[in-house]
Amino acid sequence: MAKSKKEIIQTLATKYNLPLEKVEKIVNSQFKYVTKIMSNGKFDSVRLPYFGRFYSKKERRDIINGITRDS
Repeated sequence: MAKSKKEIIQTLATKYNLPLEKVEKIVNSQFKYVTKIMSNGKFDSVRLPYFGRFYSKKERRDIINGITRDS
């Protein structure tokens, strides 16, 4: 069963005896990294251990690139 982000943060904070705020910052940094990589316009795929691979489909990239070229 998939856990929510809050449940993951709570589990990690308890396991490693860390404040919730610190664990939340660590978890959020992973997603900020994915956003940074994918927002550079090349849409490179990113693999995060235990979360999986994040990527965009070619069809979606074509739509986005078409919109930005037409603007």
